[in-house]
Amino acid sequence: MSITKERKQELIEAFKIHEHDTGSPEVQIAILTERIRNLSQHFERHKHDFNSRRGLLKLVGRRRRLLRYLREKDLERYSALIERLGLRK
Repeated sequence: MSITKERKQELIEAFKIHEHDTGSPEVQIAILTERIRNLSQHFERHKHDFNSRRGLLKLVGRRRRLLRYLREKDLERYSALIERLGLRK
């Protein structure tokens, strides 16, 4: 359900803006997207796990707020990120 340290490091390396970047919106959104995808797969097997579903909705809301922030701050970075992650919009 959660992502491993190795996978998290891979995501940080793939989406970082500068050498010591771990908290830019791109990195945060990529990590949230990975967690959301893992939870979505979890719900295919466990349809009645309503407590985890609430957590999923919170993650989706946090990602949506970060995407909105990035879109308002820099539209080009937002568009590139949406395309790289394969998100709709």
